Amino acid sequence: MTQAAPKQLNGNAAILAKDKRLKAPKEVGQRTGRRKEATARVRLFKGTGIIQVNNRTIQQYFGRPTLEMVARQPLEAVQMNDKVDVIANVRGGGLSGQAGAVRHAISRALVDYDSAVKPILRKGDYLMRDDRMKERKKYGRKGARRRFQFSKR
Repeated sequence: MTQAAPKQLNGNAAILAKDKRLKAPKEVGQRTGRRKEATARVRLFKGTGIIQVNNRTIQQYFGRPTLEMVARQPLEAVQMNDKVDVIANVRGGGLSGQAGAVRHAISRALVDYDSAVKPILRKGDYLMRDDRMKERKKYGRKGARRRFQFSKR
């Protein structure tokens, strides 16, 4: 029997294949973060500063530079941009909530890694769980607070 030729990887698949090798043998910490309806599970490794979200690079996943910045904030606050690698799994919510959830989880994992950074992260409010959620729709109304248009006659 002849063997099939190996598949050629296109641009995105090549990046993903490269990022799959990110898993280092020594895991530093694993924590969960939440924001709005999003939940992020983050694993921290000693490394070079690569952040991977749902098996994609942070630039590919979030797309907007502001969301990237939000997710990186705790690492920049404690100057660990190039000292740890991050693998994040995120579910639920939208991109903004997911970026906040990743930020929350990274902050918690950094405290597990080095408890000396806790005052810095606490001062920047990175360890606080932002509990603002969407208000539920009420019966007899159009939304949470919006009422149907009043008709006098």
